[in-house]
Amino acid sequence: MLDTATAAATRLAQPDALLQTNAIDMLREDTLLSASLWVNVALAGLAILVFVYMGRNVETPRARLIWVSTLLVPLVSIASYSALLSGLTIGTLEMPAGHALAGESVLSPWGRYLTWTLSTPMILLALGLLAGTDTAKLFTAITMDIGMCVTGLAAALTTQSYLLRWAFYGISSAFFLVVLYILLAEWPADAVEAGTADIFGTLKVLTVVLWLGYPILWALGTEGLALLDVAVTSWGYSGLDILAKYVFAFLLLRWVAGNEQTVSTAPPAATAAATDD
Repeated sequence: MLDTATAAATRLAQPDALLQTNAIDMLREDTLLSASLWVNVALAGLAILVFVYMGRNVETPRARLIWVSTLLVPLVSIASYSALLSGLTIGTLEMPAGHALAGESVLSPWGRYLTWTLSTPMILLALGLLAGTDTAKLFTAITMDIGMCVTGLAAALTTQSYLLRWAFYGISSAFFLVVLYILLAEWPADAVEAGTADIFGTLKVLTVVLWLGYPILWALGTEGLALLDVAVTSWGYSGLDILAKYVFAFLLLRWVAGNEQTVSTAPPAATAAATDD
């Protein structure tokens, strides 16, 4: 009796360690799930080497800033996915009443939200610089994006109320709508003035289409309606990350390296912003 009580007290005193241990075990036992993380580590490492090579001759300040912003995307990703594989940023959560998996312990790779919080602002920074947008629009896009990622994390980690999970999801989606508005309504005109409309248009469509996949996958996956299991959801996120980050960055850097003179020319919007400062 005493031994049982002591064991229970020990478990209560170390809940985080137990949850993390369970999560690591679940990750190791699910080959499909772990493979979805390893593929991103491998591709992020390859992307870092390729992007360093592609930017080796970039010299002008604006072009170099785009290059550094883009290079940070796989750098953040390889660190984040390594943390997921190590078990540092994963855990198990008991889903609340009303959820399809209510009362069950579900694996939560919440470290992905850290990846997105740090990497997606770099994508927007590179796009904004490419479009030659002004400081106010760039600041708005980046801060709304961070708000989207943080509230998305809150939606994923909330366990006391199923309704509250969807409330945070709605707030995150509202932040996302602002980002979409800037990408679709504000920056295209800036890109025309900057002389980068063609490549910006391609990257804009790629970004918007792929980024729309994330909230859809959240809703269908274990965090939302649980129509998809953890491994399938993880592969969905990994696939979106590969296209929205590494393919996006490759296309952007290839164009910047071949059109540095266009990139280096300060567009009217950027010039006006510098004058106002």
